[in-house]
Amino acid sequence: MRIRKAVLPVAGLGTRILPATKVVPKELLPLVDKPTLQYIVEEAVEAGIEEIIFVTSHSKHAIEDHFDRFSELEQTLERKGKKKELAAVRRPQELAKFMAVRQSEPLGLGHAILCAREAVGDEPFAVLLGDEITPCLPKMLEVFEKYQTSVLALFQTPREQISSYGIASVEEKEPYIYQVKDLVEKPSIEEAPSDLAVAGRYIVTPDIFPILERTKPGRGGEIQFTDALLEQAHQGKCYGIHYTGSRLDMGTPLGLLTTSIELGLQHPEIGPALREYIKGVVQRQR
Repeated sequence: MRIRKAVLPVAGLGTRILPATKVVPKELLPLVDKPTLQYIVEEAVEAGIEEIIFVTSHSKHAIEDHFDRFSELEQTLERKGKKKELAAVRRPQELAKFMAVRQSEPLGLGHAILCAREAVGDEPFAVLLGDEITPCLPKMLEVFEKYQTSVLALFQTPREQISSYGIASVEEKEPYIYQVKDLVEKPSIEEAPSDLAVAGRYIVTPDIFPILERTKPGRGGEIQFTDALLEQAHQGKCYGIHYTGSRLDMGTPLGLLTTSIELGLQHPEIGPALREYIKGVVQRQR
């Protein structure tokens, strides 16, 4: 079955980027000339996703608004002949079919995904977290087509960062393709079964929903997505790809800044001027 839908959990408070996220959702903080979430949506659409399901909270109405029409603004831009700006404003709503479901309580990532059950239905789906740009879905979809199981994106993490991620114990099936045997959430270096960490990209089979329903809350009273994936792994129903491409982290102030710089340098209009500015800053710091 082809993957048509993607769940994007966006109900979090963004506490790592306060006070910038006190009023503005972290997913709408700008990277060059677009909000961070639009890059994630574009990543999903480029991989063939047709429907985006946002899992939101009561304070995230602006996310739905960004991917909806703004008739007054469009009419103003059209009247003034600002075709480029008009196309940019219309692009988000044209990317895919959008819908939103509400997570009424902050009960963890597993609970957020469970909230999307009715919208997803009985079909496999993708999950994309909004803290990073990791364009690995095409390869993950290939692995799903072959093995028909849930698929995780894994990346090699430095030893000193192991305790910040979920870490996988794996058995290699093909080059860079593994069967996931175990998952340990934020282990110490001594407890970690490997240095392969779970990135924020998943392909998930629909049997995850009954597993999430019976998953007991863990640390902080939250339903951990990792616990449900672990049950699938123990059933032999979870694979992973070792992703070695680019990952742009937007989950911290430094990551947001460095990602914006990197994307800015790639921008055809902004890149040349930004490159010259950075050269000037470096020279002044000497």
